[in-house]
Amino acid sequence: MAVEITQFLLYAQSADAKIRTEAESNLRQFQEQNLPAFLLSLSAELANNEKPTESRRLAGILFKNSLDAKDAARKEHLVQQWVSIDISIKSQIKDLLLRTLDSSVTEASHTSAQVIAKIASIEVPRKEWPELIRSLLINMTQQDRPAALKKATLETLGYVCEEISHQDLVQDEVNSVLTAVVQGMNLAEHSSEVRLAATRALYNALEFAQTNFENEMERNYIMKVVCETAMSKEAEVRQSAFECLVSIASMYYEVLDPYMQTLFELTLKTVRGDEEAVALQAIEFWSSICDEEIELQEYESAESGDSAPHHSHFIEKALPSLVPMLLDTLLKQEEDQDQDDGVWNLSMAGGTCLGLVSRTVGDAIVPLVLPFVEANILKPEWRCREAATYAFGSILEGPTIEKLSPLVYAGLDFLLKAMRDENRHVKDTTAWTLSRIFELLHSPANGFSVISPANIQGVLGVLLESLKDAPNVAEKVCGAIYYLAQGYEDAGTSSSLLSPSLPQIISSLIGTAERTDGDSKMRSSAYETLNEVVRCSNIVDTSNIIAQLLPVIMNKLGQTVEHQIISVDEREKQGDLQALLCGVLQVVIQKLSNSDDTKPIILQAADQIMILFLKVFACRSSTVHEEAMLAIGALAYATGPKFGKYMVEFHKYLEMGLQNFEEYQVCAITVGVVGDVCRAIDEGILPYCDGIMSHLVKDLASGELHRSVKPAIFSCFGDIALAIGVHFENYLHITIQMMQGAAGLCSQMDTNDEEMVEYINQLRRSIFEAYSGILQGFKNSKPELMLPHAEKLLQFIELVSRDKQREESVTKAAVAVMGDLADTLGSNMKILFKDRTFCAEFLGECLESDDEQLKETATWTQGMIGRVLVS
Repeated sequence: MAVEITQFLLYAQSADAKIRTEAESNLRQFQEQNLPAFLLSLSAELANNEKPTESRRLAGILFKNSLDAKDAARKEHLVQQWVSIDISIKSQIKDLLLRTLDSSVTEASHTSAQVIAKIASIEVPRKEWPELIRSLLINMTQQDRPAALKKATLETLGYVCEEISHQDLVQDEVNSVLTAVVQGMNLAEHSSEVRLAATRALYNALEFAQTNFENEMERNYIMKVVCETAMSKEAEVRQSAFECLVSIASMYYEVLDPYMQTLFELTLKTVRGDEEAVALQAIEFWSSICDEEIELQEYESAESGDSAPHHSHFIEKALPSLVPMLLDTLLKQEEDQDQDDGVWNLSMAGGTCLGLVSRTVGDAIVPLVLPFVEANILKPEWRCREAATYAFGSILEGPTIEKLSPLVYAGLDFLLKAMRDENRHVKDTTAWTLSRIFELLHSPANGFSVISPANIQGVLGVLLESLKDAPNVAEKVCGAIYYLAQGYEDAGTSSSLLSPSLPQIISSLIGTAERTDGDSKMRSSAYETLNEVVRCSNIVDTSNIIAQLLPVIMNKLGQTVEHQIISVDEREKQGDLQALLCGVLQVVIQKLSNSDDTKPIILQAADQIMILFLKVFACRSSTVHEEAMLAIGALAYATGPKFGKYMVEFHKYLEMGLQNFEEYQVCAITVGVVGDVCRAIDEGILPYCDGIMSHLVKDLASGELHRSVKPAIFSCFGDIALAIGVHFENYLHITIQMMQGAAGLCSQMDTNDEEMVEYINQLRRSIFEAYSGILQGFKNSKPELMLPHAEKLLQFIELVSRDKQREESVTKAAVAVMGDLADTLGSNMKILFKDRTFCAEFLGECLESDDEQLKETATWTQGMIGRVLVS
């Protein structure tokens, strides 16, 4: 029975906090005590045209929140609550919602459309609302239905298509929905509001139209209507039609050939003369075509055994006209575009698309862009100079080094001079272009670089001077220095080219990070670049310089800990800075501890470093906790067994991190650090194992914790078992139970979902790693403890070996654990290995692999099993 709740809904929006809180409490109590009546009352409120708009609006919001939530566990709970409501009450609710679509109040019908879609997302896959589509289509097919109802119905169809899968409707329903939607786009019959709702609905329904797009007649009709709609009088309708074309380009690329001439003319006209929002979608259409063709080229170069999808070379065919169109857009910059990160305009969209075209066609783009660069680079108008620079930077990925190198060699000096241009936009784009050159054309390790002993000092001089420029320019310059340093990674003696300038580079980057006129983005870029400079430096040349950096960063971190924080804004800034400084310390610790000559520097400072990190943990920012955890992981690796003395204080922060379900990245990093600590202190972890294992088991059992953390937990079991050996017996039963449960779950997961397949692979690899750690941990003490579990493990390996979607890393882990079984359990495995014929097949497959590491592991495993069989 519906209850009168109007006053509660109005009071819940009162400016008076006391009245508002009491009303919210009453509504919550009603929801908890009688959910069916609560939802029925909300739908009655929403359906009643005599009720205030404010109460109806809140009724709709509360209804949606009763069906859906961002958190997966919460959402599942809400779904189950809805499913368990009596069918007669659900029917009343759904009838009220469908009636609300005819409301004269747009907000009520719009909200009702969203609520209907949420219910559809639960019921349509379960086949519990078979009449929904038919009810909605009646609103579209009967002549006397008002335009407002048709608009609301089309909105509903769009939302429903967004919420459900194309597998949830039969083809007849799909045909009827598409017919209604495409007819709703008809210019002669409908108002602009109805046509806009229809076009938006088509966008969501396109995924359902695969069979229709395979039929030439139906496809021609859909394309004709979309192209006509893209020329409507109303800009909003045109924009929505182009959004459909972008989606069609991505979903139905292989059938677009007959329409491409029309689409080219349509997009060309739109980009050159339409409103920006529409023109942006027209450019996006070509970006989408590029994405498809780049993917097809990658597929072809991968030499897959499957028959290659059809490549129509649309970009190559359109190139002579497409490139000039895109180059024209580069001249349509906005005055303040480099000041606002969120800005997206024609110039940026055109440059991005030009970059994708360059990746698609390679060398062929260079002669089409070069004349534009040469014609505009020296013009007095800043827009011309900036556009020329942007065009040059956009085509650096795609063409061959042979084609680009003469141009880059010739242009490098010019670009360095342009860093002193009078216009900040030109300097900003020039710095971005330099960073692209260093990212793509500076790789001494591969034998090619635009940087030489002759020009490096000049390049660095300009870059370090430009760090003093406007914050947005300085941030891009940091990017250029980042890639310049990265190029020297693994470059042997070439990396010494940067060494003499390292003190100056470090000093300039720290100075940039401390600028008071900058923003957090510039500061982050400066510290990230400092990390890369340290990471890629030649340790032989620069150990003293990096050793001197250590106390400087420690001092800065110490100052942030001692600084008294008053405001929330200050606390946030302090947290961000601490995170950045912890990041630098992590890189410095890793760099110095990688060499026996410099490791003592870290060992000597370890106590002070750890005290600092522990003080940082007293702060509440999750970002700081992530970075400090990672840095402590590096310190544990560097100090080895000596890290044990810090565990008395540190273990409580480890346990806190393992309980942090909400900020699951912190939890994931903490799990990794547990592994680092185990490898560092071995049995020293034993006094803390009960607490750690208890939290890890709870994490695995939790429905709240993000699933991405769980594979790492299984790997961590292996690390703990390896560290504490025979003492792992206390945890063996629960661990094996968890591992066998997860192995079983893998077989039930949806293998048609790419993300799920990736997750299954991660989970399986980590389970194998856990078994390996446990087997190795018991090898010299109580190997017999694993004997009861050997058969199930072999069954799991066999199951995985038959999986065609298995990743190489899973194969390596599976082969390794087979070897560990043979090595640890010896002759006890003889009968099991004899009975399992798959072992020889699986090893044979691995021995034929191109991966040397896999072949090496398989050879070792083969030897271990061979030894068992002859025993």
